[in-house]
Amino acid sequence: MLDIVIAIVLGLLSLSILICTGRALIGPTMSDRIVALDTIGINLIGFIAILMIVQETAAYSDVVLLIAILAFIGSVAIAKFLEGGVVLDRGDS
Repeated sequence: MLDIVIAIVLGLLSLSILICTGRALIGPTMSDRIVALDTIGINLIGFIAILMIVQETAAYSDVVLLIAILAFIGSVAIAKFLEGGVVLDRGDS
């Protein structure tokens, strides 16, 4: 039973990543693309976590942590860019 559920979830996550990739490529706005890229990162985390369950290993936990950190930093940087056009504020002005 668990194998069927895992296969269905992996298929749905793959479909979601594919749809988000299309949204990231097509747009139409920059905000749509940003949300799509953030969603791809979250779906990748879930996909890798389920693969860890299937393979009964914790070997990919570092990869999951790295993807989560990069997705968070990317989201914050893009949000700052959209807010004011500057990613790194040096405090000069």
